[in-house]
Amino acid sequence: MDMAELTALLTPEGLRLLDALPAIESADDVARTVTRLRKDGHSPDLVSAVVTQSRLRARAAAKFGAFADRMLFTRAGLEQATRLPIAARHAGRFRAAGVGRVADLGCGIGGDALGLAGLGLAVTAVDADEVTAAIAAYNLAPFGDAVTVTHGTAEDADLAGVDAVWLDPARRTAGHSETKRTSPEDWSPSLDWAFDLATRLPTGIKLGPGLDRDLIPDELEAQWISADGSTVELVLWSRSLARHGVRRAALVLRGDEAHELTGAADAPDEPARELGAFLHEPDGAVIRARLIGDVARSLEAGMLDEHIAYLTSDAAVTSPFVSTFRVDEAMPAKIPTINAALRDRGIGRLEIKKRGVDVDPAQFRKKLTLRGDGEATLFLTRVGSRRLAILADRVSR
Repeated sequence: MDMAELTALLTPEGLRLLDALPAIESADDVARTVTRLRKDGHSPDLVSAVVTQSRLRARAAAKFGAFADRMLFTRAGLEQATRLPIAARHAGRFRAAGVGRVADLGCGIGGDALGLAGLGLAVTAVDADEVTAAIAAYNLAPFGDAVTVTHGTAEDADLAGVDAVWLDPARRTAGHSETKRTSPEDWSPSLDWAFDLATRLPTGIKLGPGLDRDLIPDELEAQWISADGSTVELVLWSRSLARHGVRRAALVLRGDEAHELTGAADAPDEPARELGAFLHEPDGAVIRARLIGDVARSLEAGMLDEHIAYLTSDAAVTSPFVSTFRVDEAMPAKIPTINAALRDRGIGRLEIKKRGVDVDPAQFRKKLTLRGDGEATLFLTRVGSRRLAILADRVSR
């Protein structure tokens, strides 16, 4: 979205037109809607804006639920926005620390500020992009004077009267649609600037979960977060926002459930052992936080291979921090052998997982013969120098 489209949209006519649009789900729907609106005499800028917003609102429901129906977005802003349930958890940490006003630096379309304001905190929101700041101001308008939104850089933001900071450095190229990831030295503000700020004010810094762990200062709490199986972010917490004795944390969200594993440091791994009756796949946040060893001990499990993040055990127990599978058969990772096992069991639906082997699961699937009503999970991995295929059944928690 450019400023001309936003200007056309932010009028009574534009907003009424947007709210009146039916769901737009396909390219054919887009074409029909654009043709109809242009025939009705609406300007090209307005038509482009309302059609784009209608599609973005539909996509945004996964992150913002019913709130999406009254919000505005850019493609890039929606992609990078924090999911509202996660933003609410972040806001809860600020409130628990006794914070009254938070500066949200790099506020994007306002997702995190929405969580903060929703818990009664005052927010000073800042974004370096003029269009994005205007959209954030619209999205946060229901909170009135409790939230102010300004167009500016994090480095130039006035932090007078601010108790704590939420900081989301720009980690992609500028733009409102498709963007590309950048390296840490190109982030805005820089990591060094962010870390310096975190020594002076209680600060939460939202980063990508794949950040080089060597860059994390020892005095910060590092919390990796996953949602419904995807590791979505890393947050570094400083000063009163960091929990006493916690330097590593894995927060696992599945639907409405939340489970967290914490540690004072990386957990030592359990030794490797022979494949047992169960195979456990640790959640990505647990892997990133390097707390696999603590999970293994709770399951009476060991590593399948000391270099690969699969656990195995004989105990019939599971955990919120893993997906557990009952082992059916282990075999060499050879197509004829695997096909014979699938045929014997009448497997027609197969989930393929892999770690430690250079295999494209989509291409590998094309070589398999899948017939029957049965279903299973196939793990492709290695133990030492051996390539191993493990056929297993998922265990429900």
